[in-house]
Amino acid sequence: QVQVVESGGGLVQAGGSLRLSCTTPGLTFADYGLAWFRQAPGKEREVVSCISRSGVKTYYVDSVKDRFTISRDNAKNTMYLQMNNLKPDDTAMYYCAARMTESLTLLVMDRRQYDHWGQGTQVTVSS
Repeated sequence: QVQVVESGGGLVQAGGSLRLSCTTPGLTFADYGLAWFRQAPGKEREVVSCISRSGVKTYYVDSVKDRFTISRDNAKNTMYLQMNNLKPDDTAMYYCAARMTESLTLLVMDRRQYDHWGQGTQVTVSS
């Protein structure tokens, strides 16, 4: 059973916006801390943003601060990444990842600690 599913990627011009979504049909959504990672061709997969189980705590990599917003709706079993003022450097495959945790506030930026991954959604920003 597919456990993590991303959607919302696409092609957009620089300065434009996209909203990514992530659901976890095979998991109990509220039991998991979540994160968005991205991987560009020839580069390592890097963390973009994380959100705690409760949604109270968030983290952003410096390159996306003030442009991206992560959120989650535990009632709808969905996490979002609102991406504004997109730049060509944001072009990558974006992955949603889930990590079961008892903590409501823990943030984890290390990709090796995530147990469940989606297949990814492509984001392409043209200049």
